[in-house]
Amino acid sequence: MSVGTTHAAPTLSAAMREGSRAEHEAAEGSSFMAELLDGRLNATAYADLLLRLRRVYAALEATLADRSADPIVAAVHDTALDRLAAIDADLAHWAPGVDPETIESAAASAYVDRIRAGADWGGLLLAHHYTRYLGDLSGGQVIGRVLTRTFDLPEGTGVAFYDFPLIPKPKPYKDAYRARLDGLGLSPADVDRVVEEVKVVFGLNQALFDELGGQLDRYRAA
Repeated sequence: MSVGTTHAAPTLSAAMREGSRAEHEAAEGSSFMAELLDGRLNATAYADLLLRLRRVYAALEATLADRSADPIVAAVHDTALDRLAAIDADLAHWAPGVDPETIESAAASAYVDRIRAGADWGGLLLAHHYTRYLGDLSGGQVIGRVLTRTFDLPEGTGVAFYDFPLIPKPKPYKDAYRARLDGLGLSPADVDRVVEEVKVVFGLNQALFDELGGQLDRYRAA
């Protein structure tokens, strides 16, 4: 009689990564991001993205601060990751004098609403935290280099969003972050709930890109 092999349940970080792979790739493969990374879009395109992200990060960082005592949030909450001041510094270059709150964006509004709705359970905020900040420490670094090259930016101008002065080595930081996720000891049901929210968050990001993608003719560099 053969003995069945017992497979250990995936860690939380692995479940989040693997369970959302399709949604992650779909967001990254949007036409807007593809053209931005190929250097084919003008400064207005990036300004419009950053104005939307400013609303997202304002909601995310305020909600995280409010729920910082939640043990799940506390495992990852780190003000060294905060991006709001960096975004404001960049907007002074890309969109001086523009108030992000005046930007009409159904996608940004839906994203903000979802962040605030997740305040009732730290695992939902964890999904938002993971998707945004680990992305900024990973693919975000590529975007910063592309922007600098495309627009011939002076060093340090317009790309503070991608600069983490308190995290000089992203890889060890990300490794430690994932270890903290795995140490939370969430139940299988809670892991599934977090993974489902990660999928939702990637969808919200894709909706932002799709909204901007509808204006590609206006955004394409001359």
